[in-house]
Amino acid sequence: MTNRVVVTGLGVLTSLGDSKEQFWGNLLEGKSGVSTIESFDASEYTTRIAAEIKGFEPEAYGLDKKEARRMDRFVQLAVVASLKAVEDAGLRIGENSDAERTGVMVGSGIGGLGTWEDQHSVLLEKGPKRVSPFFIPMMIANMASGQVSMATGAKGPNTTVVTACATGTHTIGDSYKMIQRGDADVMICGGAESTIRPMAMAGFCSMRAMSVRNDEPHKASRPFDVDRDGFVMGEGAGVLILESLEHAQARGAHIYAEVIGYGMSGDAHHMTEPDPDGATRCMRMAIRDAGIEPQAVDYINAHGTSTPVGDKSETTAIKNTFGDHAYKLAVSSTKSMTGHLLGAAGGVEAVILAMTLENGVIAPTINLDNQDPELDLDYVPNEPRKADVRVALSNSFGFGGHNATIIMKKHEA
Repeated sequence: MTNRVVVTGLGVLTSLGDSKEQFWGNLLEGKSGVSTIESFDASEYTTRIAAEIKGFEPEAYGLDKKEARRMDRFVQLAVVASLKAVEDAGLRIGENSDAERTGVMVGSGIGGLGTWEDQHSVLLEKGPKRVSPFFIPMMIANMASGQVSMATGAKGPNTTVVTACATGTHTIGDSYKMIQRGDADVMICGGAESTIRPMAMAGFCSMRAMSVRNDEPHKASRPFDVDRDGFVMGEGAGVLILESLEHAQARGAHIYAEVIGYGMSGDAHHMTEPDPDGATRCMRMAIRDAGIEPQAVDYINAHGTSTPVGDKSETTAIKNTFGDHAYKLAVSSTKSMTGHLLGAAGGVEAVILAMTLENGVIAPTINLDNQDPELDLDYVPNEPRKADVRVALSNSFGFGGHNATIIMKKHEA
């Protein structure tokens, strides 16, 4: 017998807010978190906009100043979002949850790029003896999970995932499977990313992957719109507390939603260009894992990055997966507001999925002013929509052809 798995805690930190209430409210108001980059001089870049978290000070969230200085910014974001999720869940590790049965899986697509940049400058300017002894443990991608475990006292399974923009969804799906098969009772899972840095921006600019709508930052991310011209970089973290249903009920936890399906696949196609066949197989696997018919899905939080090729590929995959039902379900891309958080995107969007199921409201795709005629699904343009969403799906697709899909359903008490 496998364990049922539920969502009991949510922690989120993005350009749209540092609490789930503020974040959710801004999503439903259709606010964009995109603005001109302030963290460095981007005047020579073709893209000069991003969804930055302004004025983030880790000490303001309870992190020790000395310890915070030994963390890359992506790790700081991961720890803060995780502590928020643990608090939201009413989880007291060592009291109402066995520390050895509580695990952590918080991933990142790129990891500590900022630390790498900073220490490389030190190496060139001052020599190898001046490179920080904390360089490696600050920079490596698994340190988000490591520091979260230290901050929370979780001693169970502890690992990480690095699958580019599919990372966050893979951590949630893998954590779901760990609990389902009995390897843990609780998992702290999600993603964190902080790559609004000179090197990352330069690399994506060179790929011509990002929007150059610099004069209208809030209108730059426009998934499924005929005038979309690339994604907008975002930063932040999204973390969920997953528990076995039995464990959650035993401690009287609030349940947001139930995780019922997980799919993963590889395109074996191209470094950066998606293949709709891979996404189709991924969604079909999640549906099969959930034990439902495709017609049961009411809403899809799309990967929807606002790139010409990506949005078309995902739309094709949705049609391939759902047939005629594709035209009856709602699809929206919240990246139109948050920007694309790379490895953190799936974590943030899983938070959105759980809140959609609990609140019965679908967040819109903003800036969808002129829908691409080739993309003819219901993308919930510009305004939130009340809906009786019973089953919802979230997609994440990453460079290298990594695909991940999770499915949640409304929890019935």
